[in-house]
Amino acid sequence: METHLEPEPLTTAQCQSRLTAVGDALYVIGGKWKLRIIIALKEGHSRFNELQRVIHGISAKVLSQELKDLEINGFVERRVHADIPVVVEYLPTPYTASLKNVLEALSEWGMQHREKLREEAK
Repeated sequence: METHLEPEPLTTAQCQSRLTAVGDALYVIGGKWKLRIIIALKEGHSRFNELQRVIHGISAKVLSQELKDLEINGFVERRVHADIPVVVEYLPTPYTASLKNVLEALSEWGMQHREKLREEAK
């Protein structure tokens, strides 16, 4: 006989703690562009124009602001090479690796969801 135990409901304090943690995470990596930028950086696109080309639909103004936000939060390092012309690179920091499981889970869920919608459209 197989028993399926339902998880214990969270206390109000535990629920509030989770809500706060998710709110903090969404504040830092939420929105339409931040995770896409991180993925592009991890795939080796390091210059501004490369990022703008590979991330379809992002404007230069938005990309610039999102890179600044990611730098402030420790996900991106901005390097300026004093060559002629000056070259600016954006590189993922080691802290970016802390998002590995989040990115994998979101990617997997996104593929499943897209497939679900395709099946329902048939």
